[in-house]
Amino acid sequence: MPQSPIPSTEVIVAADCWQDQPDAEDVIHRAIIAAAEIVEADVGEAEIAVMLTDDAGIRTLNSNWRGIDKPTNVLSFPALQPTGPRSEDDAPRMLGDIAIAYETMRREADDEQKPFDQHLSHLTVHGFLHLIGYDHETEDEAAEMEALETEILAQLGIPDPYAERERMD
Repeated sequence: MPQSPIPSTEVIVAADCWQDQPDAEDVIHRAIIAAAEIVEADVGEAEIAVMLTDDAGIRTLNSNWRGIDKPTNVLSFPALQPTGPRSEDDAPRMLGDIAIAYETMRREADDEQKPFDQHLSHLTVHGFLHLIGYDHETEDEAAEMEALETEILAQLGIPDPYAERERMD
């Protein structure tokens, strides 16, 4: 039986503010499935945890892990990958964790006049790409990652999130 390219994804709601978004878990699952299918990464039999938190929670994570004492929209924490051969008895490997902050995300969606679900999809895809090794530290890396995000979001019927910025340049 061929291995599925879709990682197992657990969504953990860590802040009550997310109760206003009952479809958030489905949005996240669809975004990760679309991303995994497009990038064709070896993520089958892997696990991801997505924590839906608030600005206070993500601020603590950002401060503790990145030394930046302020909230942000999304953080990704790629897991260290074991070395050596894997056996069928091994537990699924952990790709890593994604944390998404409700208030920052809501503010961005409102400011950019984007539907909440579309912005959640974008941040989920962005976080997933970080877990599998993509980054945006250089202009070339950013262009590659943004193009991939745009392609994945198009598969979900979501407009290019960077188009408005390009029109403003």
